[in-house]
Amino acid sequence: MSLKCGIVGLPNVGKSSLFNALSSAGAEAENFPFCTIDPNVGIVPVPDHRLNDLAALVRPKKVTPTTIEFVDIAGLVKGASEGKGKGNAFLSHIREVDLIIHVVRCFQDDDVIHVEGDIDPIRDIGIIESELLFKDLETLERREERVKKMAKSGDKAIQNQLYSLVQLREHIEKGNPVRSFSAWDPDHPAFQELFFLTAKKVLYMCNIDEQDLPAGEGNPHVMNVREHAEKEGAETVVVCAKIESEIAELDEEEKRDFLSSLGLEKSGLDRLISAAYRELGLITYFTAGPKEVRAWTVSQGTKAPAAAGVIHTDFEKGFIRAETISYDDYMTAGSETAARESGKMRSEGRGYTVRDGDVILFRFNV
Repeated sequence: MSLKCGIVGLPNVGKSSLFNALSSAGAEAENFPFCTIDPNVGIVPVPDHRLNDLAALVRPKKVTPTTIEFVDIAGLVKGASEGKGKGNAFLSHIREVDLIIHVVRCFQDDDVIHVEGDIDPIRDIGIIESELLFKDLETLERREERVKKMAKSGDKAIQNQLYSLVQLREHIEKGNPVRSFSAWDPDHPAFQELFFLTAKKVLYMCNIDEQDLPAGEGNPHVMNVREHAEKEGAETVVVCAKIESEIAELDEEEKRDFLSSLGLEKSGLDRLISAAYRELGLITYFTAGPKEVRAWTVSQGTKAPAAAGVIHTDFEKGFIRAETISYDDYMTAGSETAARESGKMRSEGRGYTVRDGDVILFRFNV
């Protein structure tokens, strides 16, 4: 499956600079609002030491990581939901992503203009959230109006849909996102194909000064963002976009040394991807053979046939069994043959739930 993350925030908070560092895609980044108009897209390989470890044992012709797609969406401003600052176009791009990465400026720099005049991350978060809510409310009211007319027929199912829409509207009008609505279900007849913006999960990314590394513990803005995120059950990742740009230019050995000198174990990219996987409930499984060692992304709880279908639909249609071994057992055994001989390789059927780190050989017939 393809994971798509949209990078959003006010103008000049460091979105494009961060995007450049994460994707090395060369997206334009300048010190004025609306520099980014059409969204920039970067496909980034997901770093995973387990893939490299398996490749070192198997020595395949090809090693293929799973990927994550970053979309750099232009800075939103007050009134975006009404079309200001090309807001309607920008908001439409958000509908297409799986996870919203909300970049918040937590650094002071008189040379970098802030569209609101000063640094206040919680205010900035409120501006973005309000615009998304306004757009969702507009979408909901249009649906409610149509269903209200249909409900006059007396159809009980339609009347129940109207009741659900009214409940959700009241929830949004109180300033609450769709994702916190207790009865939220995207497959509910009342909500199908509405694609609410605030139904998407959010991960907050604090952009800080180098002097506040490694975790921004002494930065009051970071503490405020963390507190805000915790209240809604979201994660916060702290990065310095300037430093991430420097890290992106280094080879692996130089990167390790540089990170160590900053008191960091992982780059911002690594920490961001790990957090994104947790937010979306994703796991990684592997296939390993002489032709290719490859990582695959699936949702937690995915059954073996569906996981096979990620590789090819024929694998799912003709699924017979999944010959499975955990990454740890594979590394201990040293090879697939040794894993079979030691009894660590298991034969799993259609009801097997794939686990993070599984190394799987799918047997199928079409």
